[in-house]
Amino acid sequence: MNHSRRTFLAGAAGLATLAIEAAHAARQAHAASAGSAAPRSKADGAPAAAREPFVVRSADGVMLTGEAQGDSQAPEVLFIHGLRQSRLSWEKQFADPALAGFRMASFDLRGHGDSDKPTALDAYSDADRWADDVAAVIAAAKLRRPVLVGWSLGGFVAGAYLRKYGGSAVAGVNLVDAVTRLSPDLLTEEAATFTGTCTSHDLAERTAATADFLAACFHRPPTAVEMQRMLVINGMTARAVNEGFIKTATTDLEPVFNAFAGPILLTHGVHDRLVRVAMSERIKSIHANSRLSLFSDSGHSPFYEEPVQYGQELAAFVQAANRG
Repeated sequence: MNHSRRTFLAGAAGLATLAIEAAHAARQAHAASAGSAAPRSKADGAPAAAREPFVVRSADGVMLTGEAQGDSQAPEVLFIHGLRQSRLSWEKQFADPALAGFRMASFDLRGHGDSDKPTALDAYSDADRWADDVAAVIAAAKLRRPVLVGWSLGGFVAGAYLRKYGGSAVAGVNLVDAVTRLSPDLLTEEAATFTGTCTSHDLAERTAATADFLAACFHRPPTAVEMQRMLVINGMTARAVNEGFIKTATTDLEPVFNAFAGPILLTHGVHDRLVRVAMSERIKSIHANSRLSLFSDSGHSPFYEEPVQYGQELAAFVQAANRG
């Protein structure tokens, strides 16, 4: 039995514990909605700013769940997670002292986490729907001019927003191992395999593929407890997300990023097993005000695998983007 499957079975064993934790989290979220959220802890153990949960309806009626944190007048960051993940992907950033001076927001993409999960494939194949979701979240979180951080699928979502709404209300973009063009030469063979196995209608195949996909997101594996929780989140994702997204007619967002007038920070793990570094290098080659930062000890998730370096670089980028 390979490592990823052993990890998956370990995750299943932890479901009872996670159910208790989920119930506790739900009670905390309810309290927060009444204005009494308990602050979480920063990475250094000090109390963090209180989270402000929100729910917003997108243009097509899909309900999206998110949360914000920080001074409403500070420079802003909107984090957009990747395929099969959730807003919890950014917990290290929300607890990072280097980012404590910013207004930060994150949300669960449609089909993911606590957000609605439409079954129609066009809910995920239509790039404008992803764009409308970002616009709805920006309004709900009362963001004035955020830096958009798009990880993996989140890079496509950020590009979809710029394609429909333009970049005048965006201070900058941080693309993290991002998918900006659906091209076989820019995605790995392993990623192509997951396109089929993760959309399988055979539950056993899809279950195994989900565990393997999550393992492929890291060069430096998370702890067993962290992996358990991520597996639960991955398993919550609607199958239609994968099936719909690969049918999108919007396959190339490079012209959109080329036309974006603001700065772009490209973050990429050199050991990425899913998205080739060439994807980021192409954006670097076409956008004059861009910088590529390679993370030498990371795979597909440098913000998680090397969070200290990532937090420092993002903080500097957000500050510079808001001075520009």
